[in-house]
Amino acid sequence: MNNVHLIFDLIAASCSGGLTFLLSKTVLHTGLERVNALGWPYYGGLLVGAIWGAFFFGSLNLWISGEPQLGRSILGALVGAILFVEVAKVWLGVSGSTGALFVPAFTISTVVGRWGCHFTGLDDETVGIRTNVAWAVDYGDGPRHAVALYESGAMGLFFVLCLFLMRTNLTFFQKYGFYLMCVWYGGQRFLWEFLKPYGTVIGPFNVFHLCCIALIGYGLCMMVAAQKRA
Repeated sequence: MNNVHLIFDLIAASCSGGLTFLLSKTVLHTGLERVNALGWPYYGGLLVGAIWGAFFFGSLNLWISGEPQLGRSILGALVGAILFVEVAKVWLGVSGSTGALFVPAFTISTVVGRWGCHFTGLDDETVGIRTNVAWAVDYGDGPRHAVALYESGAMGLFFVLCLFLMRTNLTFFQKYGFYLMCVWYGGQRFLWEFLKPYGTVIGPFNVFHLCCIALIGYGLCMMVAAQKRA
């Protein structure tokens, strides 16, 4: 792995872990208590799902794009974690959101981590398509869309929204925060995927487009279900 990317990954992990620890001891302590009460099936599903999703969807996208190699994807990790956790929750007979605690951590991790993708450049396989827009970045082969920075900025805005909601309406954030993150992340990522040189699977859509559609659908459906339970 590129050293620059590794450094930013470590910074992202430190920010994510530190923020989760701080919030679990303060405003989101009830979220930690609920998750801990679910025990190993929950944490196991979260860990296995994230690892499986990251490598499965990341590698699948590269293979379809003509790069038969192992890949990783934070979007794939999120989708995989959700899938496995929801299965675990059904097995445990649990309903309602359990992910609010992880929303700020995922968000800040994406904000920081995408800078690692940006500085790694072409080797990261995440740069955008060629363009002549004024804000294009030359990664060594001509100007391209800096899609990693687009995503970092979009998630930075969501991080500000998280802080606002936790301060002004904590109950709403605990109930809907994770689902809002899914819709926001899926929506902004869906747009940036049109600016990437990945192989498509259905019409103009690549693997990650489909993941985004699933993520947005999941978030919206779960918000509706949560509202009905209220």
